[in-house]
Amino acid sequence: MVFRLCKSTRLTVGGFTLIEVMVVVIIIGILATIIVPRILEHPEQARQVRVKMDIRALQTVLSNFKLDTRRFPTTSEGLEALVKNPGIDGWREGGYLDQTPDDPWGRPYIYLCPGSESRDYDLLSHGRDGQPGGTGYDADIKSWEIK
Repeated sequence: MVFRLCKSTRLTVGGFTLIEVMVVVIIIGILATIIVPRILEHPEQARQVRVKMDIRALQTVLSNFKLDTRRFPTTSEGLEALVKNPGIDGWREGGYLDQTPDDPWGRPYIYLCPGSESRDYDLLSHGRDGQPGGTGYDADIKSWEIK
């Protein structure tokens, strides 16, 4: 095998100097201090998105329950009525859910039937802090406010 080099081609062997490496490390450090705090916010956003998705899915399951039984579960029956038949005619054999879901913070979803303000039911999570009300990530996520 023969390699031919043109006159204008130069072969050089080199590396990075310590100063060049230090500059790159400093730039990476600056970028990390700017980006990492923003990345750490995303888990809470993901939890809020999951709550909204869970509530939408539960609304669909509750609608199926009503189609079969001609009513929504009562507050005392709760979402457990979607897993185990509380003695209702028309209840689907095998149930509507395998288990009642918890919100991303490990607490059960709050279900009230009838709901307030003439709604069929209220379905909500109290957010990160688990307390009614709140703002930001601690705010309640309510079925009637999900768009």
